Amino acid sequence: MSNPTAAILIIGNEILSGRTQDVNVQFIAQRLARRGIRLEEVRVVPDIPQRIIGAVNELRAAYTMLFTTGGIGPTHDDITSACIAAAFGVPWELHGETARLMREAWGERVNAARLRMATMPRGAVPIKNAASIAPGFSLGNVHVMAGVPRIMQAMFEALEPGLPEGEAIEMRAVHGVGVFEGSIAAGLTEIQNRFPTIDLGSYPYKRGEVWGVSLVAKGTDVAALEAAIVEATDLIKSRGIEAVQGEPQSGGA
Repeated sequence: MSNPTAAILIIGNEILSGRTQDVNVQFIAQRLARRGIRLEEVRVVPDIPQRIIGAVNELRAAYTMLFTTGGIGPTHDDITSACIAAAFGVPWELHGETARLMREAWGERVNAARLRMATMPRGAVPIKNAASIAPGFSLGNVHVMAGVPRIMQAMFEALEPGLPEGEAIEMRAVHGVGVFEGSIAAGLTEIQNRFPTIDLGSYPYKRGEVWGVSLVAKGTDVAALEAAIVEATDLIKSRGIEAVQGEPQSGGA
């Protein structure tokens, strides 16, 4: 089975300025992995229409699906929805059913600014939002969600059941306190070359004053994962260090 692929496009000057720390990528990545969807690229772009439009068209062509976060609120700099319409070459217009639901829920609080959140590219399918009324939306293979983490998560959970599935992406890990990456680099390369169907990563961490390394194998070939992590365990032990299955519970980088 060929696993579906995905990219995430994070939209917003606040991420690039350092004012806001993105926490959405980890959530989306973990949920995609459960469904056997390979996250292969994450990109951040500013609130500049041509940059957003260009990135959307490039990424939606390169991967099975594209997830965007940010820029679908009621203010002047929330331009993602209009940019998606431009990327697809369709009108950006009020979605009648969404506007009706917003008026029912918010009454007189609905104004022109809030109706921006009910304005979508023609043909878009709303993504329900249990955290509030204003939805995200899907158009083709592009899924557009909010940047606020709790709202994004609500949207993703509504979207998730309809996403394609592939072979489950499994993970195995082992770590050792007192191991330096440089001392095992050559051995890791040999293991990776012997098991090309899996991804073998090395992640240093610090516990107290002592450095360690966590070796993580990911992939869909469970037999290869198990064999690779056995060899990785032996590699750590060959340095006279205790090898512990799993990733470190604290002190990880």
